[in-house]
Amino acid sequence: MRIWDIDPGYLNRQSLLDEHLQLHDLVSIIVDEKQGDSHHPETLRWIHFGWALQQRHRQISAEIKLRGYQDQLPISLQSAKGTWPSAYIDSPSRQFEILLSKYQTSESGRITIPKNAQEIWRQHKYSVMARSNNYYREIGKQVATYSPKDDFSDIVKTLSELLRVTPSKGGIRNATQHMWGYVADLEATPAKTIEQWSLTEMLTEIQHRAMKYNVAYITSSTALAELMVWID
Repeated sequence: MRIWDIDPGYLNRQSLLDEHLQLHDLVSIIVDEKQGDSHHPETLRWIHFGWALQQRHRQISAEIKLRGYQDQLPISLQSAKGTWPSAYIDSPSRQFEILLSKYQTSESGRITIPKNAQEIWRQHKYSVMARSNNYYREIGKQVATYSPKDDFSDIVKTLSELLRVTPSKGGIRNATQHMWGYVADLEATPAKTIEQWSLTEMLTEIQHRAMKYNVAYITSSTALAELMVWID
């Protein structure tokens, strides 16, 4: 059993579906008090964090939907609302190492495993923008000090944990408007129609155009799927 802490966009199809099934198994252990893997490290790590487990499930579901599948198995847990487990079985940077090794002989995820601080920053920048413009500026300046060969495990941890922070509606709108600039000219849409879109409609259209026209800068962004989790 493994519940990853990095964005689901880095998981390939099989890893994504595996985590989805394992997450439901974990929920059954917690809710129905099944014995099974009740003493597994992942169970012990998540057992008191029902709300966070629900949010992780929503992240997985958003990524599954982006890739053209449907998740008909929602979960509803509310314990320790707003709080995530602080412990890791493997650090976020180690999780990237595991996936990099695992995917040498199989397909990769939607987002390429980052090789340096600059790559992971590009992948996370709109997710960070949705949380805080101050964080966006501060992390951007920090990343600029790293050379491509520097250890960037601290940046990995910071960015992975920022994706657990609830963004404001204004923050999401700001990020999606920046993302929209990369796809706006790919199809004709009246300005009046765009102005009337809800956040969900705007992000859905960005997803549609980015995936249809393979807009690499946006399809490799964590924000493309994960921001949908926080809109409703």
